[in-house]
Amino acid sequence: MTGGPGRRVLVLLLVHSVLAQAITFVLRPAVTYRAIELDVPSGWLGALAASFAVVPLLLAVPSGQATDRFGERRVMIAGALLMTVSAAVLLLAGSAPAGLAAGIGVLGTGHLLCVVGQQAAVANAAPPERFDTAFGHYTFAASLGQALGPGLIVLAGGGQAVPHTGALFAASTGIGLVLTLSALLLRLPAGAAGAREREDGGMRTLVRLPGLPQALLVSCIVIAAVDITLVYLPALGADRGLTAGFVGLLLTLRAVASMVSRFFLGKLVALLGRRRLMVGTAALSAVSMAALALPLPAAAMACLVVFLGLGLGVGQPLTMAWLAHSTPPGLRGRAMSLRLTGNRLGQVVLPSAVGAVAVSTGAAGVLCATAAALAAAAALAGR
Repeated sequence: MTGGPGRRVLVLLLVHSVLAQAITFVLRPAVTYRAIELDVPSGWLGALAASFAVVPLLLAVPSGQATDRFGERRVMIAGALLMTVSAAVLLLAGSAPAGLAAGIGVLGTGHLLCVVGQQAAVANAAPPERFDTAFGHYTFAASLGQALGPGLIVLAGGGQAVPHTGALFAASTGIGLVLTLSALLLRLPAGAAGAREREDGGMRTLVRLPGLPQALLVSCIVIAAVDITLVYLPALGADRGLTAGFVGLLLTLRAVASMVSRFFLGKLVALLGRRRLMVGTAALSAVSMAALALPLPAAAMACLVVFLGLGLGVGQPLTMAWLAHSTPPGLRGRAMSLRLTGNRLGQVVLPSAVGAVAVSTGAAGVLCATAAALAAAAALAGR
């Protein structure tokens, strides 16, 4: 990415990514803990997780079209404002399940707009020969935010089984204001924000890309698996009497491990190739997720979460790089939104399905079901 936008632009783009993910990864576990406080049945936790993706599922493709037409910066500003509003809604109306669902729905919409704008900016700014490295560094920044978010849980009462969720909602509102400021200060160069040539065929051009169905399916399973760890690791911890601080540590370890695999993604692709790397990391994620369902000591759980993070960290940047390389500049916003549509579909379908599993088997059964889905992703990647 160093050959595209200036250093200041790059720093602001990465800061925007870090803050957007930090808000998301503190609010979503916090909502789970607030739902536990409200005695929401465990089977409904999956539906609560899916509410993050329902509205964005409908808006993903239009958001990509808006990005290609109006520019990444405007879309990122709108997303930052919505994420700030979501934290405020959870702070003021999160004492009822309906308020939690509403806040998470607004959060998902704001997150969608931020991510579409960020990914299109990276794709339009980086030279094609550096797409794997550029998206590896971009998702490294996202993982940094995913690590910082759960760290706030530790500060808000990590020694308790359920932390002070009101403080987490208030802190997220403040972070949202900084996120909005970083988007307002962002000025993309003409190479990123100005390349708006229209491509004939639009979405029809994209859906004919070879290998697209497999890439979208693998991507949606991996991102849904990350979602499920956000929701059901806290639930598993509550079932087994683990402190909120330890669960926050597990979530942070997963995010840090993903940062490592993403930072070295360019070198890993050069060494192993995209297909082999995708198959191996999806299989590693499946084995690690299944093992987490077993009654294990804390140290073993921490090791497994590290392996899980290493595996889950690769799927997203690899599919982004492939799409950016295969798509003309005037369609890259729509290409990233198409990938996000698949992701949001997975975030609706898979958590809802495993939520039904949780009714009879609890959080451990959910992790086993998710491991089976990741094994299917590895098989798809192999094709």
